Amino acid sequence: MPTSSSNESSTSVQVQGVDVTSLTQCAHWHSARDIIAIRHACCLKFYACITCHNALEKHEPTVWPFSQRDERAVMCGQCRYALRIDEYLQSDSRCTNCTAEFNPGCKGHWGLYFELEGANGDGAEVV
Repeated sequence: MPTSSSNESSTSVQVQGVDVTSLTQCAHWHSARDIIAIRHACCLKFYACITCHNALEKHEPTVWPFSQRDERAVMCGQCRYALRIDEYLQSDSRCTNCTAEFNPGCKGHWGLYFELEGANGDGAEVV
């Protein structure tokens, strides 16, 4: 059943998704480290994951272009800090504000959310 969750914090950002917890985990991804939400470039809404986005929206998702890496599009579910895309991609799977650990496996999905310059086939950025 589609539901959304919001945490009354300084950011007061509503995270959309299916069975979203206060830490931004959802029905699809709910380990202790699945605690980020991503603002989608297409609709500017924060979703717990792309599967949640696709279940609740009627449009196709689009990725953030490489030129917009300064957008605050990744939110830590632990402290509700919104990281810039470049900050998140260089964070070593940790919140740069509260140091909460993020799921390192999310790197394999970066290409679903962000344009990756020089990306290889598995979605990991080639440096």
